[in-house]
Parts: sequence; C-alpha cells; structure tokens
Amino acid sequence: MLDAVDAVLVRELQRDGRATFQALADRVGLSRTAVRTRVQHLLDSGIVRVVGIVHASVVGTGAIGHLAVDVDGPARQVAEAVSRRAATWFAALAAGAHPVVAELRVRDDAALVEEVDAVRALPGVRGIEVFRVTTVVKDAHSVVTELPDVSLDEIDWRLLRELTRDGRTPYTRLAEVVGLSQAATRARAVRLMRSGIIHVTGIVDSQALGSGELAGLGVRVSSDIGAAASRIAALPGVNYVVTGFGRHDLLCGIDATSRDVLLSTLEAVRAVPGVWVGETWQHLDVVKRVYGAELP
Repeated sequence: MLDAVDAVLVRELQRDGRATFQALADRVGLSRTAVRTRVQHLLDSGIVRVVGIVHASVVGTGAIGHLAVDVDGPARQVAEAVSRRAATWFAALAAGAHPVVAELRVRDDAALVEEVDAVRALPGVRGIEVFRVTTVVKDAHSVVTELPDVSLDEIDWRLLRELTRDGRTPYTRLAEVVGLSQAATRARAVRLMRSGIIHVTGIVDSQALGSGELAGLGVRVSSDIGAAASRIAALPGVNYVVTGFGRHDLLCGIDATSRDVLLSTLEAVRAVPGVWVGETWQHLDVVKRVYGAELP
C-alpha cells in the first residue's frame, strides 16, 4: 500500500506526468533525492506508468462503442479473442448480465459497424448489445478538450511516439531522437502538451496495489442528461462517464480501493437526483486495457 507521501506523488504525476523532481519535492516537503528514489520505486514496481495519451481526433479514434457480449460456454476464450482485435481498447470478464464487456475505438461509424460484425462472428459469441458513445464527459486518463487547428510534421510525430512509450523521457533524449537542439525540442513538446494534442499522465495500476475493485454502471436519467453526467463525473471514485445511444443514457466506470469504497461510490451515484442505476457489473479480470492507438 502507498503511504501518504507516495499517494501525493501519484496524484501529482496523474495531474502532470512530466512534473520535475524538484516540483514534486516542493509539493511533499522532501529532498529532491528522496523524491527521485520514491518516484523511481513507483515506476519500477509497476504501480505507476507515465505515458502520453494522444487526443482521439489526432489518431482517428473518435467513434466509440461499448459492447456487452453474451457467450455460449466459457467466456475467457471469447474475451481473449475480442482483445486481440486492434480496435479493442478494453476487454474484461465480468460478473453481471453479460460475461464479457469491451470497448472499441475506431475512426467512424462505418468502421465501428465492421468491428462489431467481426466480434459478432467470433466463435462462442451468442449476441452483442452495443452502446454507441456520443460524448465523453470524463475519461480516466485523457483530457476531454476541443483541439485547436494544429498541423503536425514528422518531428512532431516522432515526439508523440516517444512520449507515448515513456512520458518522462528527458528532453536530452527527445532531442537526440528528433535531431533538434534541446531548447527547440522542449518548445515543440510543450506546444504539443499545451494544445491538448498529447496529455502526459501517470496511470495507476490499482491491482498492483492489491486493492482494485472495478465496476461499470448503466444509468438512466429522467431529465437533463448533461447535468446528471457532470454531477456523477465529479464524484470521487468515478473515473469514466459517457453519454450515448442504447438502453442506457450514461455509462460510468468506478475504480475503488476496496469493496466498501465501491459500494459507497455506487450509493453516491444512486443519490444523484433524477438518476436510476439500471444495471451494474463488476470487472473480474481485465484481459486488455490500452490508453491510446498505435501511432503512424
């Protein structure tokens, strides 16, 4: 488990994955050397990974579909087959109405239809219920923003590729990769981050902490969907909220440190006025989870 200092460091890395060791030291009141050691332990142990997540509109993954899959026979083989598809960003074995849940991200609706048909044709798949996402209100890791009109050249793409592999790659190393001075490289990277093209953040593996309780919710709303989505997104423990078309108005995700916290977060969602939680499921085993598309 994390102590209080590590917990603060994790939150700061989630906010800014490229925060300097000195800035982190100032935040927690320790020496720069002590903070470097702690951060390196968090990275080496796999508790935290710092990666760059490229905006969906840049990589062409603006069409999102959530799949609830019914199966004939054991579900793991189906979940693993779904996870092998490049369009699958998330796949899990679940306890609930459907034994497999997945999220697909592709360029447009036509590509989404093709992917859903491909999943439907997999051996063991009995049927699929699709929720077409229209608005991402909150994402666990990426920043939901409108991008300015920015053109990218080959050097920008090289920087994006390096930052998606390791968000804390030093500017000296990035400069070697792109063949520019350190100052010019830093200016380009900062432009990419400030514009929202890439968001560098710390991704916490709650299961590595031995306390991961992951769940999904299908929510119906009686009045203003946008207002309800915003209120749910602001609740502690809710890491994912989307609106869309299907038999739910919203889909939400919860990442809790314990079963008790999971239950209290679920109760907090139920307490939002005008909200009815119509379906819940728990992620028993996450088979695949990626945070960005493979860059060209």
